[in-house]
Amino acid sequence: MKTTPYFDQQVRRKRPYLKVEWILSVIAQPVHTTRQADGRVRMWGYIPELGHFLRVVTLDDGETVHNAFPDRNFSGPA
Repeated sequence: MKTTPYFDQQVRRKRPYLKVEWILSVIAQPVHTTRQADGRVRMWGYIPELGHFLRVVTLDDGETVHNAFPDRNFSGPA
């Protein structure tokens, strides 16, 4: 899994409970995807162990993980 320095230094420190397999599963089969104005890609996938959707933000290549967190406000695709 390719990651940004921000993900390695900040996100992993703040959210040590995140599992690589969760992130990879969201990237492989997102239930919803949007592109931000800066080109980054947001992907959501439901993680039963968390009881929430996980939002994964990648760089514009759709592979390099920049951020990941439980999105408590996302209730599924509209």
